[in-house]
Amino acid sequence: MDISVIVPLFNEAESLPELAAWIERVMEANGFSYEIIFVNDGSTDNSWKVVHSLRENNPDHIRGISFRRNYGKSPALNMGFAAAKGEVVITMDADLQDSPDEIPELYRMIKEDGFDLVSGYKKKRYDPLSKTIPTKLFNATARKVSGIRNLHDFNCGLKAYKAEVVKHIEVYGDMHRYIPYIAKLAGFSRIGEKVVQHRPRKYGHTKFGLDRFVNGYLDLLTLWFTGRFGKKPMHFFGLLGSLMFVLGFISVVLVGGLKLYHMYAGHSYILVTDSPYFFLALTLMLLGSQMFLAGFIGELVVRNSTKRNEYEVEERL
Repeated sequence: MDISVIVPLFNEAESLPELAAWIERVMEANGFSYEIIFVNDGSTDNSWKVVHSLRENNPDHIRGISFRRNYGKSPALNMGFAAAKGEVVITMDADLQDSPDEIPELYRMIKEDGFDLVSGYKKKRYDPLSKTIPTKLFNATARKVSGIRNLHDFNCGLKAYKAEVVKHIEVYGDMHRYIPYIAKLAGFSRIGEKVVQHRPRKYGHTKFGLDRFVNGYLDLLTLWFTGRFGKKPMHFFGLLGSLMFVLGFISVVLVGGLKLYHMYAGHSYILVTDSPYFFLALTLMLLGSQMFLAGFIGELVVRNSTKRNEYEVEERL
C-alpha cells in the first residue's frame, strides 16, 4: 500500500464527509493505493456514526478507531501509527484547515527526495494574533532546543513520514507537537519542510487554548532532558550536585577561616552562625547532596530498566 492517511478527530462530524471525499479524489487522481484511518478521540457528537457511514460507502479504503473517552491528540496519533499499513504515512487534522491536495508532493518528498519526515509549514495563517504570536515564540524555542533549525511550524498537523519512522517512535501525553524532535532522537535526522496551504475553519470551533503553551514548554524540557540524560542521569544530577556541594564547602571554609583570622589578628568578629553566608553555604551543600543522590537513584532505575540496552539498529550485515 502506498499511503496511510491518519486523521485524529474530536467533535468534527460536519467536516468528515467533505474531508473523506476530498482525500479520495486526490488518491484516485494520482493512482495511489491508500487507506484512511479515522481515530475518534472520544467525540461527544455523532462523529463516530459518520465514520461508520463513510466506511459502509467505502469499506476498502476507510478504517476507524474509537476511544471510549477523550485522551488527546497524541494517543490518537499513536494508535493510528500502530494501525497504519502504508509505505508513507500522512497525518492531517479533521477540521479541513489542512488541504489533501498537498498529499502527492509530500509523498514525492518522502519517496524520491529521501526524507524520513516532512513537516508542513503554514506560512500564511488565518488565525488571530492571540494565537499566531504565541505560536511563533513556541516554534522559535522548539528550534533552539531541538536543533532542528529548518522547521518553522512544529505543531502543523499535516506531516508525512516513512513507515519506518512511525513504527519506531512513541507519541504520548501532548508530545505530538514535538514529533520531529522525537524522530530525531530516534535517529531519523533527514527532516524536511514544505510550505502548505492553511485554510480558514469551515465548521465547528477551535480547540486551541493558551494552557497548551505552558504544557508545551514543559514537554519540550522533558524531551530535551530525557533525550540527553535519559540513560545517564548521573551526568546531570551528579555533576550539578557535586559542583553545588564543593561550592558550599569552600564557602563554609572561607567563613570559618575569616573568623579565625580576625580572632588571631585581634579584630572584632561575629559568630559563624550569625553570618548569612554560613547558612547559604550549608544550603548549597545540602542541595548538592540531594542532587547527587537523585542522580545515583536515577542510575539505579536505569540499570534495572528492561530497556537500558535497547538501541535503534538501522542495518545488519
